[in-house]
Amino acid sequence: MEFNTICVHGSSQSYDKTGSVSVPIFQTATFAHPGVGQSTGYDYSRVQNPTREYLEETMARLEQGKEALAFSSGMAAISAVMELFSPGDHLICSDDLYGGSHRLFHHINEKNGLSFTAVNTSYPEQIEAAIRPETKALFVETPTNPMMQVTDLKKTAELAHAHGLWLIVDNTFLTPYLQRPLTLGADIVVHSGTKYLGGHNDVLAGFAIANNPQICERLRFVYKNTGACLSPFDSWLLIRGIKTLPLRMDRQEQNAGKIAVWLTGQSKVRQVFYTGLSDHPHYALSKQQASGFGSMISFEVDSSETAERILNRVSLIHYAESLGGVETLVTYPMLQTHAEIPAEEREAKGITDRLLRLSVGIEDADDLITDLNHAFGQD
Repeated sequence: MEFNTICVHGSSQSYDKTGSVSVPIFQTATFAHPGVGQSTGYDYSRVQNPTREYLEETMARLEQGKEALAFSSGMAAISAVMELFSPGDHLICSDDLYGGSHRLFHHINEKNGLSFTAVNTSYPEQIEAAIRPETKALFVETPTNPMMQVTDLKKTAELAHAHGLWLIVDNTFLTPYLQRPLTLGADIVVHSGTKYLGGHNDVLAGFAIANNPQICERLRFVYKNTGACLSPFDSWLLIRGIKTLPLRMDRQEQNAGKIAVWLTGQSKVRQVFYTGLSDHPHYALSKQQASGFGSMISFEVDSSETAERILNRVSLIHYAESLGGVETLVTYPMLQTHAEIPAEEREAKGITDRLLRLSVGIEDADDLITDLNHAFGQD
């Protein structure tokens, strides 16, 4: 079955006897037993719920994984994955990483005995140089948030496995519509389902997907016993959102391409970071391992005054955190997503008071460009 069809029709399982076209919302905390020693297959919604199961089976099919688990947020999914490791274990991660992941690793996981080394995972030699005897896994974003660095997943998976390590990939920016890390050798894929998968800025969700039965079993144990599972209603919102994922992402990428080109022609823009521009250093790799470039753009302007002017003057575009929804959002990583990363470390990566990040939506691209032109003070 083709990807678009799976998005619409989802799981091959049916949980309804009425003929309802929409998947029912089993809004219940618990399930009655027919008798002593008997079960309908469902006992308690923290452990299993039919609506959430439908969503999980859909996500497993889309990512071509054995099993998917739906969490209450992307950070809950990553937190569960970190529970697979033990005190003393070491992980290597991308040095350009979502601020929430950075906070989790360095303020919570390190306190519990894990250690992390950040490198530019675009360069295999940096990964190899960071491997220690106690290293257990690599954690990468590709493209990275917000500098749009790209990691060669096939080569990185081969490197990881040669050293007996897992490769964990955050696939939030591209989703399985454009990139399927498990097919390139990754062991675990995580998502913030809040973003493109939900697509409407109205739900928090996360996913972890794997192929290895032992990894799946261990993840499900963590999931059942820590309780950060996705609610039935939020599961239904994700089921609904995924139905239009390809349509939305196609439109968003078309818009992003037009806006990225427009930004490169603006005198107050110093650099545009978008993997779909042919001068991006990882343009060829992006074309090789993904079927599209997505709709995330970061750009550096000439001064902090210009950055603040843009944020204060946009009207159609929302100045807000998050990404991937139908509405276009502009974010100031220095003050928002990456605010808690030490300034020296942040600025060394290019996350300065001149950097803005755009999550391009499905509006008309010309209207978005008009809004940006006004925000730049050029109308």
